[in-house]
Amino acid sequence: MQYEVEVKYKLEDVEHFRKVLEEKQAEFVNTMEQEDIYLSHPCRDFGKTDEAFRIRRIGAENRLTYKGPLVDQETKTRQEIELIFGAEKESAIQMQTLLEKLGFQAVQPVHKVRHTYHFTFEEIIFEIVLDNVSNLGWYIELECCVDADEQEATSKKILKLAEHLGLGPDVERRSYIRLLLEQNQ
Repeated sequence: MQYEVEVKYKLEDVEHFRKVLEEKQAEFVNTMEQEDIYLSHPCRDFGKTDEAFRIRRIGAENRLTYKGPLVDQETKTRQEIELIFGAEKESAIQMQTLLEKLGFQAVQPVHKVRHTYHFTFEEIIFEIVLDNVSNLGWYIELECCVDADEQEATSKKILKLAEHLGLGPDVERRSYIRLLLEQNQ
């Protein structure tokens, strides 16, 4: 079983943080646009169960992702199951239609431009992303995927990495979809 170990922070000065990553010799990987359609379950409230279900488009690639409830009080660590399915926008539309026929409902799109870096810290390769989220602004996420038996130790290491990079103690535990929904209320 795979877990995504993650911490996220609101980023006020993106250019300063790009310089920090350069000074620490983080490896720039790429920049991409991502479009997420979050779906609500017909029988349970994902907001209450702290789960998420989405269709993500990255260029021509489509992914269906389930994220389980958070497993600790400090990070955004949770089980993640992700499947890649048919390419191009038409496949994403067909998947959304299929899920809506089964009772799921589209909640809100989340659009972001993601700048991805890799950084090795305490023998783990972490992904560091700078996200420019439409209608929310800039955020930074530190993340990696590990097996269940490595989850607790990796959660501690990711918090040490955040400190190493000069990020404060205020982890943003809410998802982008939750932030957008709260903003719209």
